[in-house]
Amino acid sequence: MALSEQHLPVLDAAHGGDPTALARLLQLCQPDIRRYAHRSCMAADVDDAVQESLLVLARRVRSVRALAAFSGWLFKVVQRECRRLGRRALNYDPYDDERAERWLVGRDTAGLREDLVRALESLPADHRHVILLRDFEEMSMAEIAAELGLTVAAAKSRLHRARTMAREYLIG
Repeated sequence: MALSEQHLPVLDAAHGGDPTALARLLQLCQPDIRRYAHRSCMAADVDDAVQESLLVLARRVRSVRALAAFSGWLFKVVQRECRRLGRRALNYDPYDDERAERWLVGRDTAGLREDLVRALESLPADHRHVILLRDFEEMSMAEIAAELGLTVAAAKSRLHRARTMAREYLIG
């Protein structure tokens, strides 16, 4: 989410329970939520996903443990709503494991390597780096966090986002 430094006091106040700040936060977040929903939902579900995500945000903003993790948390809320709506409407799941398995079986080793390299190259540098540290250099999450100057939780979050983005590139 693209909350700027000037919006952090609004987020902090909403997290603290200020209803006026919460209303302002919902206004600030709606464009980002809509953008996330357009990427993650079927077109017919975008408006419902935005509304449901805003409701979740309003109800649960106080439960966000680390304000620095807010954008990742919000993205997951939207993604979860899109998946829920898609499964309900058409029995559709954009992260269908069966679909991924069919894609994987249809590739030979050389083609799989080429696809994987392209997927990794498509990632932002910080996301690519965390995948390389974990999956190729086989570093622990604590080692990765120390290497990148992050908390272990932030390193795990970045790795999860990187793997999700790579998976979307490969089978999306």
